[in-house]
Amino acid sequence: MSASSILLPLDALGRHRLKVAFVGTHGVGKTTLCFDLAAQLKRLDLGVDIVKEVARRCPLPINEETTFDAQAWILHTQIAEELAACAQYEVVVCDRSVLDNYAYLVARLGRRPELEPLVREWVRGYHALFKVPVLGAPTFDGKRAVSPGFQQEIDHIIDDLVNDLSVPVIHLDPNDRDGWTVHALQRLGLPTQPPQIDLFATRD
Repeated sequence: MSASSILLPLDALGRHRLKVAFVGTHGVGKTTLCFDLAAQLKRLDLGVDIVKEVARRCPLPINEETTFDAQAWILHTQIAEELAACAQYEVVVCDRSVLDNYAYLVARLGRRPELEPLVREWVRGYHALFKVPVLGAPTFDGKRAVSPGFQQEIDHIIDDLVNDLSVPVIHLDPNDRDGWTVHALQRLGLPTQPPQIDLFATRD
């Protein structure tokens, strides 16, 4: 662990931990934001891990052809990887959350009463959820769908779930793309620059 003097929030076990997630539909830049924020946090001398998008490793169909089994695998793998990361690192940055993973299930299979209590409870464990807006159509990346209609459908479902489940979400400004990482740091109450050491300071 780092020797940072930054005081992070306490988790359920009384440890100073911080877990944040970038949420939103595919093709909006969440992964880039995760790495940008993680790099800034490391400059603050914090121990950081990224929970990468688990859907990319799902052995079952995703996107428009997804199934209940596929989405259940994604949802529970997300939770497992968050648990593992939070046990070892001061700060965990998640590329997606259980909320937007659930949105893909809802898009094809509807709301599921057997899973919704889990989603509702788990989202309470994030210290901040940053909603990334749609700025353009998705491009082919070898895994995610490229249909603009499907992209927008997921975005709307996420917004509906945010409202229906009363999930506190910080919406990033679509007109300030370059400032998203700084805004995230500010909303987390963290410095936007590492402390500078005065190499020329003299001692009395």
